[in-house]
Amino acid sequence: MHILQPKHTKLTEKESEDLLKNINVSRAQIPKILLSDVGLPEGSVVGDIIKVERKEGDKINVYYRVVV
Repeated sequence: MHILQPKHTKLTEKESEDLLKNINVSRAQIPKILLSDVGLPEGSVVGDIIKVERKEGDKINVYYRVVV
């Protein structure tokens, strides 16, 4: 991982289900990220939900993407 690249973390199945339930969306409604993206963690497969943490100043913004 490059120093300027945001941290990408693969969610477990339990974490994924909890996230979908909490934000009341389906997996298809989450923005997409390609399986070929170099920032994805090892072992990512299609359908996994990835948590992206981008630091901007003092604040850490969290985004979620589903692998396609």
